[in-house]
Parts: sequence; C-alpha cells; structure tokens
Amino acid sequence: MLLWVILLVLAPVSGQFGKVQNCDFNITFGVSYECLNMMKWQRSIDYLWDPLPSRTHKSIIFLQPPWTTVFRGERVTLTCKGFGFYSSQKTKWYYRYLGKEISRETEKNTLQVQESGEYRCQAQGSPLSSPVYLDFSSASLILQAPLSVFEGDSVVLRCRAKAEVTLMTTIYKNENVLAFLNKTTDFHISHASLKDNGAYRCTGYKETCCLVSSNTVKIQVQVPASHPVLTLSPEKALNFEGTKVTLHCETQEDSLRTLYKFYRDGVPLRHKSVRCEKGASISFSLTTEHSGNYYCTADNGHGAKPSEAVSLSVTVPVSRPVLTLSSAEDLISEGAKLTLHCEAQRGSLPIVYQFHHEDAALGNRSAHSAGGVAISFSLTAEHSGNYYCTADNGFGPQRSEAVSLSITVPVSRPVLTLSSAEALTFEGATVTLYCEVQRGSPRILYQFYHEDVPLGSNSTPSVGKVSFSFSLTAAHSGNYYCTADNGFGPQRSEAVSLFVTVPVSRPILTLRVPRSQAVVGDLLELRCEALRGSPPIMYWFYHEDVTLGSSSVSSGGEASFNLSLTAEHSGNYSCEANNGLVAQHSDTISLSVIVPVSRPILTFRAPRAQAVVGDPLELHCEALRGSSPILYGFYHEDVTLGKISAPSGGGASFNLSLTTEHSGIYSCEADNGLEAQRSEMVTLKVAVPVSRPVLTLRAPRAQVAVGDVLELHCEALRGSPLILYQFYHEDVTLGNSSALSGGAFFNLSLTAEHSGNYSCEADNGLGAQRSETVTLYLTGLTENRSGPVATGVTGGLLSLAGLAAGALLLYCWLSRKAGREPASDPCRSPSDSESQEPTYHNVPAWEELQPVYSNVNPRGENVVYSEVRIIREKKKHAVASDTRHLRNKGSPIIYSEVKVASTPASRCLFLASSAPHR
Repeated sequence: MLLWVILLVLAPVSGQFGKVQNCDFNITFGVSYECLNMMKWQRSIDYLWDPLPSRTHKSIIFLQPPWTTVFRGERVTLTCKGFGFYSSQKTKWYYRYLGKEISRETEKNTLQVQESGEYRCQAQGSPLSSPVYLDFSSASLILQAPLSVFEGDSVVLRCRAKAEVTLMTTIYKNENVLAFLNKTTDFHISHASLKDNGAYRCTGYKETCCLVSSNTVKIQVQVPASHPVLTLSPEKALNFEGTKVTLHCETQEDSLRTLYKFYRDGVPLRHKSVRCEKGASISFSLTTEHSGNYYCTADNGHGAKPSEAVSLSVTVPVSRPVLTLSSAEDLISEGAKLTLHCEAQRGSLPIVYQFHHEDAALGNRSAHSAGGVAISFSLTAEHSGNYYCTADNGFGPQRSEAVSLSITVPVSRPVLTLSSAEALTFEGATVTLYCEVQRGSPRILYQFYHEDVPLGSNSTPSVGKVSFSFSLTAAHSGNYYCTADNGFGPQRSEAVSLFVTVPVSRPILTLRVPRSQAVVGDLLELRCEALRGSPPIMYWFYHEDVTLGSSSVSSGGEASFNLSLTAEHSGNYSCEANNGLVAQHSDTISLSVIVPVSRPILTFRAPRAQAVVGDPLELHCEALRGSSPILYGFYHEDVTLGKISAPSGGGASFNLSLTTEHSGIYSCEADNGLEAQRSEMVTLKVAVPVSRPVLTLRAPRAQVAVGDVLELHCEALRGSPLILYQFYHEDVTLGNSSALSGGAFFNLSLTAEHSGNYSCEADNGLGAQRSETVTLYLTGLTENRSGPVATGVTGGLLSLAGLAAGALLLYCWLSRKAGREPASDPCRSPSDSESQEPTYHNVPAWEELQPVYSNVNPRGENVVYSEVRIIREKKKHAVASDTRHLRNKGSPIIYSEVKVASTPASRCLFLASSAPHR
C-alpha cells in the first residue's frame, strides 16, 4: 500500500497511467473498483494527493470484505490507516450504536467486528477518521455495495441470499427494473458516472411463500477535481530584495466551494489568499527566504489536486566577508598546518572568494552553497604578515578586515645525558641528568621524567642545557627522558636506561590449588616471588629439600611451577631466589594431599562357610585408598544398617546375629568428604539347620506280615534344602535319598528279620538330626493272617499303654508321698478349666485296615506312644499314601496319639483314659 501511495505522489499530473500489483489506475480520473477491492482501500483522494509531510490528515478505515452490509454472524476486519500508511501501530477505535459510544485501543491497526453500528478510528499522529456505518443484517436477502464510488470506477453490486431464498434475482434502480440476474449474484457498472446515481435494491423468491426484497443502497458518484495551474507575476524574479510578487492558482472547475492552498517546498504559506473572479491569489515582497519551489492545490470537495511546481530565486549581493585563521596545533609555529576560512553571511550563490597575503594573491575558490571556502598550507618563517580575503557574486567585491600572523620557532628535540662519579650498580650513588636543545625561541621550560613520572623542572632564558641530580635507590632503575617547551608544544628526548643492581629479598612462596583442600589429581601451582632484587632472578622449588625444578625471570616478578598431585606430594615445600649477589630461601609451607576413597570392598566374616540362622555375622567394609577419616555406611537391600567412622584407616565392621530375614543383597559405602564410593553388591543366603525329622511307617494292611511292602517316610519340617535323608533298621543303613521339600521315601519288602526298631536321619550340611525310633512287630505267615497280626499289634500297643499308665500312676503317688503335691491336683478330673489337648481320636470298628506308624514324639512334644492310622484297602498290595493326605481325608484311626503335657494333671489324664476305644 505504501509503495502505491509513493508512486501516486511521484507520478506526473498529466493523466498518465501507472501499474501497482497488477492494478491499473488513472491519476486524473481515479482508481478502478477492482484495484480498490484488491487493496482493501476506501477512497480518500485528498489524502493520496497531498504530499505535505507537515499537514495532518484524517485517519481512514478500510473494510475486508469491502461491503458495508453483511449477514449477521459474519466478521468484518477494519484496518485503520494514518499518515504514511503505517502497517502496524497502536490504534484507538470508537463504536457508536443507539446513542451509546464505546472506545478501545489495539496494539495493531486492525479490528474484527460483528456488531451493527458506526465505527471510527484514530491512528497515531492522525486525527479521527470519518464514520463508517456497518449493518450486520438478519434479513434473508441483502444487497452489498462499496462505501464510496468515484467517476470512472468499476462498481460491483452483489445480491446475496440465505439458503431458503432462490436467486432468481432482479436489480432495481429507483424502483425501476434495471436488470435480471440469471445464475449470478453480481451486477457490474463498468465505468461509473453521474447517471449511475440512485437507490438500488434486489429481489428474490422464498421457496415456501413469496417475493423477498433486499435492503436499499444509495450510490452517489463523486467527481474528482482537475489539477490547478499556478502562475507567478512578474514571470521572472528580480535581483533585489523587496520586489512584490503575486502567485495565482486557478482550476477549470472553479466554483465558490473550491478551496485553494499555496505551498513553498512542501510547507503551507501563511500569507492571506484573495478570491479572484476565477481562482485565488496571494502577494508578498521578496526576501532571501522566499527562494524555493511553489505549487498550489484545489479542492472542490472531492479531493485536493496539486499544480505543477514553479521555481522562484531571489538574488542578494554579498555582505562583507569574515576571514578566520585556524590550526591543528594550539600555537602558530613553523611546520604547522594553517587554514584560512573566508565567508560572507549573505549573498546569492555562486560567490567567488579570493585570499591575499600582504596584497599578494594566494588563490581563489568558488562557493555554490552556504558556508564559505577555505585554503590550507604549512607555515614557514616567511608566512608572518597580514592576511585578508574578498567575496564577489557579480555585484562588486567585498573585502574582509586584515588578520596579522606572527611565526615563532619551536624548540628542537632535546638530548638527555647521564653522568656519575661512581659505578651505577649500587644503591646510594649520586647521578646527574642533563637536558639540552639546539634551536627554539626563548623562554624554554625543561622537565625531567622517570618512567613518565615527573622528577623536576628548570627554566632558561636562552638556548643551553640544564641539570637535575639525585641519590640512587632500587626504585630508580628504569628509563629517563626530558622535554623542552617554549610555548609551542613540548619536545621529548630519546629515553636513556638506568639500571640499579639490588640484592634479592627473601622470597615468598604461595601454593595454589583449585579447591580449599589439595586432592590427588589436582594441579598444584607453586609461586615464588622476591619483592626486591635486580633481575634476572633464578627461582628454585623444593619438596622436602628435593629439587622440583627452576625458572629464570629476566624482568622481575614471580616464577611458578606446576605439579599434578599424587599421595606422595604431601609434605613441606620451599623456594629459593638468587640474582647472583645473594641467595635467599623462603619459609616452609606444609601441604596435605587428600586421597579420594577408592571403591570399597565388602566381605563377610562368619564362623562357618555357610551362614546359618543364629550365627554371628561380621560385615567388613574397607577402601584400600583414601585419606582418613573415612565414614563407612552398611546397607541391606538399600536400607541403612548403620554408619561407622574409621579415623585411621583399616576399614570398619558391623555385626549381625543372623535370622532368616537377613538373606539378601548387601553393600557398603565409603566417604571421606570428597566423593562417596559404593562397593559391589554381595548376596548372602542364610541357611536354616534341619529340625529333628519325623519317621512314618506305612503298610498295606492293618496286620503287617512277612511279604508286605513297607513304606518309610522321613521329613524334617524345618531346614534349608537340599536335605539328605538316611533310613536305619537297628542302626543299620537301609538307604538314602535327597529332597528339596516334602521329605523322602524308602520302600521295604518285609521279611521275618525286619521286626525291630526303625529310625531316619536328615542332614543339609549344617548338622544331622536323627528321628525317634519306631518299633515294628511282624507276625509269622499263617492261613488266617489278619487275626494274629491284629492281635499282636493290638496286644503290643496295649502293653505299651499299660506300662506307661503304671509309670505315671507311680509318679503321681511318689509326688504326693514326698509332699510335693502341685498347686492343683494332678489327678483331678479332666473337666477342669485348664485347657487340655484331646486324649483320643475316634476309633473305627475293627476291619482290615492299612496301619501307618509314626515315631513317638515327632516334634519334640511329650507323647506317650505312637499313633497308628488306618486306611481302608481299596487295592491289594497298594503302597500307603502320604500321612498328610490321610489326615485331610479323615482316615480311621485305631489308636490315637496320646500327648501328655508337662504337668502332673496331664499324666493322670493319660491313666484315666488309657484303654482303647472302639
């Protein structure tokens, strides 16, 4: 948009055509409608054609889409343009509807709206825009037209309908049928003129009922003004100020409503304009300020148009010029560059300036712009005298006043010399400095310097030398020079070096490490410095009186030596400085190098190779490297067991009394304040020794006889696998078997020799445990096997029960006899309130059953005799099932196990109930 406006302003006002963004426009007769739609521009001819940056123009609102009437629910984007068509700026917006006004501000120059009403905007640096009324219609049919139409524009009237309206469109102008639109929504006016003014509407049909009419749009074609013509009277400007001139502006469409304005170099003229019979005029007397380019504008209400420019030049004679002298140096002296500047404050250009020295012409220059001219040259002694200049622009030369110039001779470069009655290598010697110049105008000021520091000064009325004396110290080594100045700038001598030899002082050693404590691997920097002493100085570095290295410093200062620290670098350090006169040794500095802990090693210490429940376990953690003290932490499954500090190395230990819960993964950590290190993980499995096993004998029938298969089952209820089970008959090994769980089995085909005592042994490597003995009685092989066997087993068991009962009665009697009767009667009725284990289990009727024998006291309890469990035989010669299955199925029992508590009452209970039950 800005490019288009620039092209419009720069184009000649002769009706030529330009082209911007594929958009043709005619400067004289306006811009086409298609171009305006594409640029989203509302016409403002006075804004486009007024090229004055000082004039304040109204802001302009652009619409997208470019219609003032749209359907409700649609959005219209408003763009506010101020002077210069800035694309993005803070903008104020004003909305008025039904007498209520709302204002807001946006960061950019665009605003989307959906409400009917009057909108105005104000861009930065521009006044408020003209109002734009938008109608968001709820009608079924609307006619859309542009906001403004200029003569020559291509205009589109668009008839839009909602879904329920059939577009069999008719366009009306002033209630007369203008055209019928078939399958299109647009009516085109290709070249707008005044005959197209009028009120327009369109109609269509609703599908369900009737004819529908749109809103009415009024078109008022605006006619732009033609370009005015500016004339100057008299036609040519005179050469003198005070001449009266008249500017006249006239246009072909002149009317009383035409507004004329006059401009010089783009600035509005403040002179009063006079309305003429045709056009307008202004008059004024010429001054030097009136030179420039003039033009006028004419505005008949449809946009201002500018005239072609007319140039006016006022010629003024030169005033008396002024001559000035200037130099890059403060004083005018030989060799200096002198500049002569001549300038006349008033006078028409061009002006010819001429320079003179004692009436001799030096040269001339012509000036085509204000500011005068200048010439420059280097001064010699002959340039002393009077200078003047002249200025002439054709009306006679004007001469400046004379300026005098006196050339003086600056001093030549001085020479500095040193002398001393003694050798200059020791402190305390007296030295004299001499400074002398060969040329220079008096009076001359001499100044002495040591390394740019002033030592003293001396003045002399003629050319010669001056001196300065002082006693040497170590600080006097360095460069000396002098300066001479006679008012035209000091001249400096070449430097003279003086070296005073000074023995070295005792050096200072400093140790620098990258952290507060020295750590293995750090870079140690040793710095040695003697604060006094003539260079070169040789520095030596020592660790425990062993030379580390040396360094020579040729110009004073310090020397350094670097070490990559190891554990062996702990100890005492010192340095030595020597400049050939005397050697000096520094104080000793101690350094302790800290060694980070290495990854610790975790070891288990137990009384046996296999960790067993109840054993003491010592966890030992040790880092083989690392400075003390070291804090050790012990962990079981990442849970902290404890922390122990080892102040002098050797690791640390943590003790445990093992339980089954102590199985798992262990680790330890070592930390000496630098970086903690964790050991590798060690797995510990705590083994459980086997408990005393239980031996169970299983036979295929109730009466065991020779030839039957006897199954021996041995099981330890506690113990870590793998468990080795051994079976014994009268302490003779029958066989063995290993099992992870559930015990082991051994089958035996019975012979007469198999009567006797049986036992078993369990061993998981932590100590063997032997079961209690189980006795087996066999009967001989007869025709009726069931009777004798059952009788034998029954008799045997009754005999055992009788012996036990007798023993218990004897014990109770002896206890009472001895007066040791317990607090409660041990032979009282079992119905007492004390809890008792059941004495018997149900005993089924006698029949051919499979006996299962268990050893007495299988779990270390006080059991009087074995239990015998019987299983009904379903299949002859089948091996008895596991005791656990027998219990689950509620198998019949011939004799129940009789458990006796540790109290006498329990023993009495056994006596009272010793007879078997059927």
